[in-house]
This record gives sequence, structure tokens and C-alpha cells, in this order.
Amino acid sequence: MKPIAATRIFDELPPLDDVLARKVTVLGSTGSIGVNTLDVIAHVRKIHGPHALPITALTAGNNVKCLIEQALAMKPGLAVIGDESQFAELKAALASSGIEVAAGRQAVIEAAARPSDFVMVAIMGAAAIEPALAAIERGVVVALANKECVVAAGEVFRAAKEKSGAQVLPVDSEHNAIFQVLGSGDASEADLVTITASGGPFREWSLERMRAATVEEAVAHPNWAMGRKISLDSATLMNKGLELIEAHFLFALPPEKLSVVVHPQSIVHCLVSYEDGTTMAHLSAPDMRTPIAHALGWPRRIPSPSRRLDLAALGTLVFQPPAHDRFPALNLAIGSMRSGGLACTVLNAANEIAVQAFLEHRIGFLDIPRVVAAALDQDFGANGIANDLDSVLGTDARARVLAEEICQRVGT
Repeated sequence: MKPIAATRIFDELPPLDDVLARKVTVLGSTGSIGVNTLDVIAHVRKIHGPHALPITALTAGNNVKCLIEQALAMKPGLAVIGDESQFAELKAALASSGIEVAAGRQAVIEAAARPSDFVMVAIMGAAAIEPALAAIERGVVVALANKECVVAAGEVFRAAKEKSGAQVLPVDSEHNAIFQVLGSGDASEADLVTITASGGPFREWSLERMRAATVEEAVAHPNWAMGRKISLDSATLMNKGLELIEAHFLFALPPEKLSVVVHPQSIVHCLVSYEDGTTMAHLSAPDMRTPIAHALGWPRRIPSPSRRLDLAALGTLVFQPPAHDRFPALNLAIGSMRSGGLACTVLNAANEIAVQAFLEHRIGFLDIPRVVAAALDQDFGANGIANDLDSVLGTDARARVLAEEICQRVGT
């Protein structure tokens, strides 16, 4: 199995001016990753001038007001709103700006396919699959801040990357850390790769207390400022399970070479151990602008406004094993990774539906892994081959329908 993440080793780094001249597309610019990406670009422009990292396109799902503000500030060539009902507002607001506008899902995919040198994929969930593939098929540098598309369609992404020669860079803090520690993305010599988990807001909660958890409690992540979906995945530890699967595909790591450790401070993001007894770690403050800046500048370094790490002030780093009995979502993800085929597609789709149901107060917190487990118990041909997009999207759609039916039964 070949990795998806970039493995190119540079004999000579490109000139900084070439890096700063890269044309950038941001898919999902109004979410937390997209906002942080534009914050890094604005910081770079303060230092290197207003023409650094010119923006080809910005896309958003339904936050048209934020997209308008971003477009007026950052001057992209194109602004796209996925929700077609908000197109008139976007068009009117940008009418005299010289910025091209468009709307709809197909327009988002076309924005990803528009010529640029670097694409940040920050769209949430499996909705990122087709736009991300459109970018990868162009053979450019693609920064993946979305784990779900790799989880659901890892084989499809690997094939597309191999065909186009695209450079795929992980932006999730843990996977970006692994990439940096490995140096080239090649994990073949690693004996064990460990990703860290904060443990989320319920790290020390009993099952009885979690049973009554509210949405507000579940999305209150102790360390990171993130969207509601990923915050909730962190509370169930499903996020860490999805990250194991993502690492499996990105770095061609077998399941037995992957592990999780709970690290409440979120300072150490990964540990890579070798058979000679060496373990190497990546440390940084919990600030997504750090991995974003690394991806934007790769293979060089560019300035970032991210928080700096002060270990003396921190004093202590704590590590604990994950509580598999209280967080069954992690076990479900590990089992799906080991099963292979379309199991991960089903896992991801069912989880997205269950998370939304909890956010809408239709099921309880502990019902989320129950819904996912029930969906995985169904026959989706989960052991079949997941290397074509139609199979992945078809399985994803069927799993969502089933998971919704399970949510309705659980919620009654």
C-alpha cells in the first residue's frame, strides 16, 4: 500500500518568492480552518506585502455574510456559496468588486478545479470528497484539513494522487505533526506512530453523567476552538478513531503500527517510535494556524500569528491510556480500519448522521456510538472494494438513510 501524503524530498528548497507567489484556493473558507487559513495569509501579507499568496477562489456552504466579508478583504478571483438560495445576496454585495460569483454544489467543485497552485480543503464531512478529488486530479499541492473524505474514500484518493502526481499535505494537527517528524511522509521505518487525544470535555466523566450530557457541554472543547461537529467527535473520541484511519491511509501505516494516548494539554501532537528505541515527538501550542502555516509554506517555513510554546510556564505534560470502555466510538473506528473495504465509509456516514441528530436534540450523547454500531452491523458489502467513487458515494448514501432510521427509533 502506498501513502497518500506527499513523499517528495527536495534537494534544494524553492525560493521564498516562488512560495509566496502561489495562487491559493480555500474550500470552506468560513469554517474554523478556513478562517484561520485566511488569518495566516493576512499575517504573511503584513510582512511580505499585499500580493503574497494571491487567492484564486473562496467557497462557503451557507455563511454568505462571512463569505462576503472575506471576499471584500482578501480579493479572490471567485467567491462561491454552496447554498443557492443565498446567491442573490452574494451577487448584490460583490457587484462592484470585480469578483466573480457563483453558487451551488457543482460550482464548488468547479472552483476546486480552477487553476491554482495550492488548495486548502476545509469543507466539513464527506461533502468534501468530490471537491477534494477535483483539486487532486489537477496535480497541485492539496492541503487536507478534512479527515472524513480520506476515511470514507481513502483508496479513491490514493489512486487519484498516484495518477496526477499531486502533493497531498495533511493539516490536521496530529497528521501534520507526523508528516513533520517523518520529514518526508515516509513511515516505512517507523515501529509505532502514536497520536495524542486531549480526551475531550468528558475525559473524567462517568457513563451515567455522560448519558445526560447536553449539546453545550459536548461541544465545549477544553483546548481547541473548532466547529461543532469536530468538537462533538472529540467528546466521543470518534475524532481520534477517524484520525487513526486517516493516518492509516495518509502514511500507509498498518493498524498494528498505530496507537492513541490521552494527553490533556494538547502540546505533544504525535510520537514516532523506531526499533532502535528512539521516540521522536512534535510539540506546539494548540493553535491550528501552526499546521496551516506549515502547509501553506511547504517545503519552506513562513511566518504565522500562532501562539508560541512555553514549556517552562506549562510545567507538566500528562499522558494516559484511553478509556475504551467509556468511549466505544474509538473501538468502532479501530474495528472498521481493521476490516477495511467500505466499513470506514459506513462508519463515517453513520457518525455524521448521529452527530447531527444529537446536535438537534433528537438522540442522547451515548446514543451516538450506538447508532454507528447498529449501522455497521448491517450488510453494506463493507468488505467489498472501495476503490471507485460510485461505490463509495452509493454506500455513503445508503448508510446515511439507515442511520437516520436508527436515530428515529433510538429517539422515540
